[in-house]
Amino acid sequence: MKNFIINKQNGAVSEEFITRNIKDFHSATTYIAALPYKRNPDKSNVKCIFEDFGGTCSTKHAVLRKLAIESKKYDVKLILGIFKMDAEYTDKIRHTLEKFHLKYIPEAHNYLKIGSQYFDFTKTNSSYIQFKNKLLIEVEIEYDEIDSEKIILHKNFLKEWIAETHIPYDLNEIWDIREQCIKDLQQNEEIPVQYSSPICFLNSPEVRDEFKP
Repeated sequence: MKNFIINKQNGAVSEEFITRNIKDFHSATTYIAALPYKRNPDKSNVKCIFEDFGGTCSTKHAVLRKLAIESKKYDVKLILGIFKMDAEYTDKIRHTLEKFHLKYIPEAHNYLKIGSQYFDFTKTNSSYIQFKNKLLIEVEIEYDEIDSEKIILHKNFLKEWIAETHIPYDLNEIWDIREQCIKDLQQNEEIPVQYSSPICFLNSPEVRDEFKP
């Protein structure tokens, strides 16, 4: 992965990293991956991961994209991928999928594409390989499109999927089934989830001592 130096004068996000003595992009990605997984009340605030001391796959990768833009590194792209969430991915959702006679549900996740390579900094052990073979589509989005725009893209995809596969459920019913799958995945987890990809919060890292306030 290419590295670059962070200049405090480049913008508000760059300044936040420098304030924390994070001076290059590699160090920034390490910091972001080690932050706890948590829901951010205001995703429209690109600096929310600093104020909330944590974030989701959306907010974590959005701030890295914004950092890259401030440094004029436009080859760092923010990606929305929709993948097949099935029982092979996690057995916790098997019962719900079988109950509704579904093989999988399309689920959304955010990560980065840098040049021709893909990177997931949601947590310290995240990897694009975890969902690569289950991807249905990938769409490039911007750092300020991770809230309502992400949900719209996801739901539009679900509408087309329902029509093409002739699944006997409407969009609202599929969304409710998806929510049940999310609840299934939260078994033995202490992480509150609203609109969040399962990949984002499974095995979320503990707070490392050096990042505690």
